[in-house]
Amino acid sequence: MILFINTNNDGGIKLALKQGSKSVAEKMFKAERLEAEKLLPAIEAMLKAKKINLKQIKKIEVANRGGSFTSLRIGVVTANALGYALGIPVKGGQKSEVKSKKFSVVEPFYDREPEITARKKK
Repeated sequence: MILFINTNNDGGIKLALKQGSKSVAEKMFKAERLEAEKLLPAIEAMLKAKKINLKQIKKIEVANRGGSFTSLRIGVVTANALGYALGIPVKGGQKSEVKSKKFSVVEPFYDREPEITARKKK
């Protein structure tokens, strides 16, 4: 079973469970500025609804390009943390290849420099 995570959808999150190339479950929802709070509970709810144990996940795929800095980082960090905890491979983007059957870190690719300070009002 493969868990797919995409947090770069303009304030939305897309999750999917795949068995090979077949989609078993998909969920898309708004989470603007609340990705960190909503992502793990949504993964847990989707697995529970399909009666799938977290240990049945054998690989994680995560969108690691595009979107806002923070939402992209949340998706990638969550995928990497789950991959590390479960000892399973994490694949980033659509063209990346898994180089190992064990855990490896996926790095995000940002469209621009991050804006990590609050903007000043004019």
